Amino acid sequence: MSDIIQLLPDHVANQIAAGEVVQRPASVVKELLENAIDAGAKNIKLLLKDAGKSLIQVIDDGKGMSTTDARMCFERHATSKITKAEDLFNLCTKGFRGEALASIAAIAHVELKTKTANEELGNFIKIEGSKISAQDFIATSKGTSIAIKNLFYNIPARRNFLKSNTVETRHIIDEFQRVALAHPDISFLMHHNNNEVYHLKASNLRKRIVSVFGAKMNEKLVPINEKTGIVSIEGFVAKPEYSKRKRGEQFFFVNDRFIKSSYLNHAVVNAFDGLLEQGAHPSYFLYLTVPANTIDINIHPTKTEIKFDNEKDLYAMLRATVKHSLGQYNVAPILDFNRDATLDTPYHLNTTKHQSSTTPKISVDPDFNPFKEQEDKVPHVAYHKEKQTDNWQSLYTSTLSITDKEEQTELFNDKATTSNKTFQIQRKYLFSSIKSGVVLINQSLAHQRILYEEFLESITVKEANSQQLLFPVKISFTSAEIEMIYTIKTELENAGFSFDEFTKDSVTIKGIPVSVTESKITIILEELLSDIDLEVPDASFSHFDIMAKSFAKTLSIKTGTQLSEKEQEGLVDDLFSCKEPSISPFGKPTFKTLTLNQIDQLFNS
Repeated sequence: MSDIIQLLPDHVANQIAAGEVVQRPASVVKELLENAIDAGAKNIKLLLKDAGKSLIQVIDDGKGMSTTDARMCFERHATSKITKAEDLFNLCTKGFRGEALASIAAIAHVELKTKTANEELGNFIKIEGSKISAQDFIATSKGTSIAIKNLFYNIPARRNFLKSNTVETRHIIDEFQRVALAHPDISFLMHHNNNEVYHLKASNLRKRIVSVFGAKMNEKLVPINEKTGIVSIEGFVAKPEYSKRKRGEQFFFVNDRFIKSSYLNHAVVNAFDGLLEQGAHPSYFLYLTVPANTIDINIHPTKTEIKFDNEKDLYAMLRATVKHSLGQYNVAPILDFNRDATLDTPYHLNTTKHQSSTTPKISVDPDFNPFKEQEDKVPHVAYHKEKQTDNWQSLYTSTLSITDKEEQTELFNDKATTSNKTFQIQRKYLFSSIKSGVVLINQSLAHQRILYEEFLESITVKEANSQQLLFPVKISFTSAEIEMIYTIKTELENAGFSFDEFTKDSVTIKGIPVSVTESKITIILEELLSDIDLEVPDASFSHFDIMAKSFAKTLSIKTGTQLSEKEQEGLVDDLFSCKEPSISPFGKPTFKTLTLNQIDQLFNS
């Protein structure tokens, strides 16, 4: 048998490695931004076109690279960060494995310009599919500029796998925010299709958070600060009243590196115990600094998960620190040892030692009758004769009991004479009879289906009806959210929204769909932006579908809502008038039927 195992060519190995390192344009953005930070840059620019599919360019003013380093950085496992295995357990930089640039160069067109401070001319290198097509000396400023063009140009299947520009842009913004929040002392600029998305000046941590998430974030923040021998914790948590229904602004940074940790998240949520509504999630920006040799950051390809040596200790300290800050800033109730002395009992006024306090006397009039003035106004019904008795309390007891009996009788008679076809069970289900048996309907899911089809029809077929607001509503959003709303502005207008003005951190709405109330505008748009974050294919219909689903989910009748008889019957009629009445917009069954034969079997078994 002939030998079948052979070494892969370098360009093929790089393309395979790219599958792990470069999942989407956001992966490239993360690697390039981290390289710029490792190079000591104080000003970093990120330029994008077509959500990074056509161009990702990062320009920094770092220390740059020499001629040899500029060529070597595209080789696999070429790195300046580690020289021996022990260095892996004492890392203080972002990148270290030397795979990123080699992987990126294998699946894109790369142009690199770089220059160090002590050189007169810089270096220019052009690479296409791992092959250097040009290299020369050029005049350029100190630092590095690297442009990634036509990502996945030589892997069409992988390029087709990318999502819509809206979704890919959202992923890029997420990575940009994480890097920018980890380094408030660095100035960041982000442009997408020649439009400025972020311009973050070097500042402190609080100002950086406010710059990224909008001016309204400033009033939500509660500072966190604690230093111990094994960890230093600083940052901010949002006040409980600003918690969200979905996980959003939750950031953990360990040694200036963004991480995900469900374990540490549980510690923060635990600190909010009793302060959050059911299903709400707190927002937080927490920065942990630990000795580099107590963590392992090489356990995940994207380095967003790390292993701690003393995880349980960190959990306890994080929980206690957050809980202490919530109490210290009067967000949570605590024992107030710094009491106001003016509220204390003035014991010093007592001139006699061991003076005992006297119990105040209370005067009670046993003959007082609160109904005496109203006796003449009370109708002379037979059972009111008891008012003549000396014990006036019996009048109250007798009247109350008779009134209750009258109400109970009336309610009972009403139930006995009604012939409802539909009944509500536990304010969640509707029970109705049909020819073949009975049907049990989930009122919330059924209403979602009804609203979904109505919205979809009004958006795509009919001209949506819009109601003009008497006073335009101005809503604050982050720059990323404003960018996303502007991207789907046409679809929103087709749905009935009317916009007046867009700014970097707010949008003014002057018209809304007829079925939407003014009080729910913010909730609807926030839910919609959250739903668009989902992985959806790039199709002309997709935004309309997501929009209709999001509106239906937000505006539908919720579990626990009491429905009148007419509302119940109307909901049932509208459901079975739908094109797809059996399933909700999210694929869940809206009703279940039980035939007479199935009911008979329940009693015959």
